[in-house]
Amino acid sequence: MGFKTGIVGLPNVGKSTLFNALTKTAAAQAANFPFCTIEPNVGDVAVPDPRLDKLAAIAKSKQIIPTRMTFVDIAGLVKGASKGEGLGNQFLANIRECDAIAHVLRCFEDGDVTHVEGRVDPVADAEVIETELMLADMESIEKRLQNIVRKVRGGDKEAVQQERLLKTALATLENGQPVRTVEVAEDDRKAWSMLQLLTSKPILYVCNVAEDEAATGNAHSEAVAKMAAEQGAAAVVISAKIEEEISQLDADEAEMFLGELGLEEAGLDRLIRAGHELLGLQTYFTVGPKEARAWTIRKGVSAPQAAGVIHGDFEKGFIRAETIAYDDFIACNGEQGAKDTGKMRAEGKGYIVQDGDVMHFLFNT
Repeated sequence: MGFKTGIVGLPNVGKSTLFNALTKTAAAQAANFPFCTIEPNVGDVAVPDPRLDKLAAIAKSKQIIPTRMTFVDIAGLVKGASKGEGLGNQFLANIRECDAIAHVLRCFEDGDVTHVEGRVDPVADAEVIETELMLADMESIEKRLQNIVRKVRGGDKEAVQQERLLKTALATLENGQPVRTVEVAEDDRKAWSMLQLLTSKPILYVCNVAEDEAATGNAHSEAVAKMAAEQGAAAVVISAKIEEEISQLDADEAEMFLGELGLEEAGLDRLIRAGHELLGLQTYFTVGPKEARAWTIRKGVSAPQAAGVIHGDFEKGFIRAETIAYDDFIACNGEQGAKDTGKMRAEGKGYIVQDGDVMHFLFNT
């Protein structure tokens, strides 16, 4: 299971440069003028996980298959997008299809790169985008409320629930808050997600700083971090230029380059980890001589549900899961060592999969 993250932001904040780095391609044209990205570029990238390499080395796996995630480079939004300004309607539709939003904010000073608002203020930029998404949600909600009036009057249970949730969302928006701040009851979660409101999506603020500030950040990124904390959102500091340069290097060259800059890891790794945390995702592994493979699941998923990510039949006919914790697999030098020391466990249908579990599923066909 992967997930789709939309890269959004005002024009000229570094969205396409970041996308190029993420996908290690030049598919997205990075240019110093608004709307250089007309159609959303989609990049499917491997999620780096050093644990997978260690597992493969122990098992002598012939093939290593990481889990993957999708990034969508969405053209720059501007003030008035909710009313169709710029290429607003198209962009809002692209955001609606994503699971999460990576909001790139310009946190660097550079007189050679124009800013659509003529100033560098990432918090204000974030407010511009958030306001447009909130206005779009309000318009969508008002239309939907009008469309379900008859069903509500007729006592349709789904319509009554939908009306209640829509009114809750609208009240939140009118109070100046995105709907992701609403606490949704367990019984309402499915109906709530089906509303597909733009401001219900989890958001990650990506502070794009100058190359010499990638390790430390700056006053702009600190202001964004404070804003994110107040919202219960996440924020990461990245230099899109550095990430693009790293993407063209081999592993040894990249490590040396990062060391020279005082960075322990690439910003991409931090971005992916933040994205996983944002969506409540975790990884389990299947390991053998043929392949070592990573699988992405949501936290709290049961063993049968995790098996279903591989194939639906695995979930339907689930018997049990032979499970080894990652640390135990490494410490015991593989599956046989884990068996010999009693570290392999037989887990049933009620087992909640933990991050890093090495699993083998038994099922009826």
